[in-house]
Amino acid sequence: MPRQPPPPEWVQKLQPSSPQGADLLAAERAGSGVNVDRLAELLHTREVLDKRAAIEKIVAAEPVFDKTELLSMGRVERMQRSLARGKKLKQLQKQHNWSFEDYKVANTIAGEPTTYGLHDSMWLVTLREQGTPEQHKLFLEPALANKYIGCYAQTELGHGSNVRGLETTATWDPTDKTFVLNSPYLTASKWWIGSLGKVANHAIVMAQLFVNGKNHGPHPFVLQIRDLKTHEPLPNIYVGDQGPKFGYNSMDNGFMLLNKVKIPHINMLARFNVVDPETSEYRRVGSPSLIYGTLTWVRSTIVLEAGAALARGVTVATRYCAVRRQFQDRDAEEAGLKTGETAVLNYKMVQQRLLPLLAATYALHFTGRGMMAMYNANQEAMNKNLAAGAKDARGAGPEELNPGAELLADLHATSCGLKALGSTIAVEGLEVTRRACGGHGFSSYSGIGPWYADYLPTATWEGDNYMLTQQVARYLLKTARQVIDGVAPKNETAEILQFYISRKDTGVANDVLNNDADIVRAFAWRTAFLTLEALKLRDKEKKSWNSLLVAFWRLSTAHSQYLVVRNFYDAVFKDPARLAGNVGDVTADVLQDLFRLFALNTIENHAAEFVTSGAITNNQLTLARVKGVSNLLDRIRPHAVKLVDAWSFSDFLLASSLGRYDGKVYQDLFERARNNPVNELIFDPYPDSDVLIKRTGAKL
Repeated sequence: MPRQPPPPEWVQKLQPSSPQGADLLAAERAGSGVNVDRLAELLHTREVLDKRAAIEKIVAAEPVFDKTELLSMGRVERMQRSLARGKKLKQLQKQHNWSFEDYKVANTIAGEPTTYGLHDSMWLVTLREQGTPEQHKLFLEPALANKYIGCYAQTELGHGSNVRGLETTATWDPTDKTFVLNSPYLTASKWWIGSLGKVANHAIVMAQLFVNGKNHGPHPFVLQIRDLKTHEPLPNIYVGDQGPKFGYNSMDNGFMLLNKVKIPHINMLARFNVVDPETSEYRRVGSPSLIYGTLTWVRSTIVLEAGAALARGVTVATRYCAVRRQFQDRDAEEAGLKTGETAVLNYKMVQQRLLPLLAATYALHFTGRGMMAMYNANQEAMNKNLAAGAKDARGAGPEELNPGAELLADLHATSCGLKALGSTIAVEGLEVTRRACGGHGFSSYSGIGPWYADYLPTATWEGDNYMLTQQVARYLLKTARQVIDGVAPKNETAEILQFYISRKDTGVANDVLNNDADIVRAFAWRTAFLTLEALKLRDKEKKSWNSLLVAFWRLSTAHSQYLVVRNFYDAVFKDPARLAGNVGDVTADVLQDLFRLFALNTIENHAAEFVTSGAITNNQLTLARVKGVSNLLDRIRPHAVKLVDAWSFSDFLLASSLGRYDGKVYQDLFERARNNPVNELIFDPYPDSDVLIKRTGAKL
């Protein structure tokens, strides 16, 4: 894109009024004893940081990844650029022999989803985890070589989160040993399928499997949808892009209808479920839930990435609010003191909005690491069970896999609950950070709005966040019944419930202001209380499931908040000497304060449940609000800029005028504004003229 020539000399001489942003951020960093480098290594490891820097140098050098044009592009242009970027990333991966993790880093640095997004994730993961060795040879190998470009076609026009309600059918035909895929209704059209609209030539189609008239539920089928040479849709397949969206417009989310399309027997992924081609017998190799393994992987990944997703907005807002000056301090003004305008970050209301979110980024990060470690351990155990010929290979429970840290009692329920909570905190927090930036936060040049729009679907895809909470509630009620019946599993959830039952009449005396372990215990007590209250409503009072959905949402939220608080506590208190040795005493103290701020702020926001359950007293709640949170804001404020620096987001990745590391906010905003392509147009503004644009290529 052509750039405007330099502005007139008198404009070039103008500078932002003092104090300068660069000086302000330098002062912020000088005023904190947090060791940014060591904290960054704690979050990411030195190896990851060095690898990220090397990859970014390669990506940033490619013209196709220039970000100055993207914000002014229409969707058709962005789709073409997305394809070009996706191809270049594939070429760079091959050229530099990047691992899959390296490639994911490059995708993140590139700055927006590419049209290969679902190919690189759910397509490959599903083939790998649900395919047989024969199917790996037939489908996975060409997929890894980017010959079969694929997607994961589950959601439909009429059904999303309710996978059991999918309407696409796959009917076994024993006469020619094929499956017949069909869309019997318009609402059976596959919808929202990333990479399907224009890029994919294959899809994994989730469809109701019918054998001899019996429905065996949704199963995954590999379907070629486009010709490998012409890329035209194959007969009886109607497929295309579904159109512009609120965000994520560089992805070709698509629709697809099928008209009795036959596929070979081998095309049903058969690691866990098999139709015998000779006898038409249907049998399960593992638990029925294993066909949803891809969704569990995606949810675990969402939990892992939630902290970093929120941290991008928090970084921009924190740096900008440290630079931005607005109004004089009222008390100083009344005292006749000329202190100049106050940094926005010094206002307590701004601190109350931003600093708990800063704490949340760290809380979610440590929780995400635990979630993904548990997923990987569960997959390993499941594979061992399958290799041993287990008939029900659900896999070892978390309590068997990690007896030293019995935190995640059930992988599925935990992934559902933490996905819902983590992505909700991130989505809602990003909007808070945008608004904390005032008017400039509304500009796309802030970097928050475009990122928020692209991240926003996370709250609804792979399970709507409200719907997912039912899965957590179902698990907790089941565990509570087992505890009451004396057949409880040995896991953290059962222990919480057993402790509550043993002490509910005498109560507890949690000191959440002076005992950090008591904070964790208070969250556990609240979860147990809400679980048994819900159980009473369901089992004794016979309330309908639908009437309890709000209570279940509260219960899931409480349980998931407990898991986050427990993870955060373990990260900063389980071995404080080691933590201090890794990051230094000052940084360790600040991390512990972040834990307290996140936990006490959460208690304040859910005060009624903590008090009603007896987890804390009313007096403690008042003290937590007046002294606890307020004092923690004061203690954390001097370290805020360094705490976001530790996330190590480059200016290239953030693509933000407001969040620049050097603080040159206003210079960057002005430069981007004058170079935007609208300024190359000379309008004809007169209503009686049919001319719209007098000419292009204008100079300011």
